[in-house]
Amino acid sequence: MEAEVRELLVEQLKDAYSAERQALRCMQKTLKMATAPALRQGIELHIEQTQTQIERVEQAMEKLQSRPGRKVCEAMRGLVEEAQHEIAEQDGKGPILDLVIVAGMQRIEHYEIAAYGTDIALAKALGEQDVAELLMATLEEEKQTDLKLTEVTEQEIMPEALGEAGEKADEPSSRKRSSGGRSRAA
Repeated sequence: MEAEVRELLVEQLKDAYSAERQALRCMQKTLKMATAPALRQGIELHIEQTQTQIERVEQAMEKLQSRPGRKVCEAMRGLVEEAQHEIAEQDGKGPILDLVIVAGMQRIEHYEIAAYGTDIALAKALGEQDVAELLMATLEEEKQTDLKLTEVTEQEIMPEALGEAGEKADEPSSRKRSSGGRSRAA
């Protein structure tokens, strides 16, 4: 059974490799359309992180004596296609387009968070602590990106979209604090 679990982990990592590469291309395209400065900065940072994440997946696969191969993550393909379709439906730039961008990016982040959680559990079960640590670094970055996207949405994009940019820009952060620090995705 251990061999089958190991093979499952390898297949999951091939999937993660494909997913990260697809997400990277999507972010590179999306960056050109985002208008909120904080969103643009966040996308730029996550593009850099994703390049490192791809390298981590490669390192994890090397530790398991495998290579990424040509597997295509169909789930990520669907998420990217949906995000790009929704972006294309928007006419013009501005806060509504930024909200659409965030929605697509958060769907992608949530998929990656779920996938890396599973991959870490498999690596730990196999005693592959080095692999688990590589993946945990990536998982933490994905979670932080998701939180940052929510923060940017609540503090900057949503007030502008609702026409409240000047008067209520800091209200979402006070509401966030009053809800025990939890925030919802846009």
